[in-house]
Amino acid sequence: MKKFGFSCIKPEGAFYLFVKSPVEDEKVFVEAAKKYHILIVPGSSFACPGYVRIAYCVSLDTIVNALPYFEKLAQEFFGRNV
Repeated sequence: MKKFGFSCIKPEGAFYLFVKSPVEDEKVFVEAAKKYHILIVPGSSFACPGYVRIAYCVSLDTIVNALPYFEKLAQEFFGRNV
């Protein structure tokens, strides 16, 4: 995620990752992610406003296959190729 420009909170044994939303209202970011078939949850639902929560309790193939979509999402918000 950092490669694409996202800032993350390093997990400590969890199966999810909190990623800093590139916009103040993380719900806007959550909705934009849906265009790329990425399902994330607003961090405010977990007492972590300004972040989104990404669960990674899926197969490695699923994670690897999702990376190009995260890259497109990053391009939309950061406006650069990574």
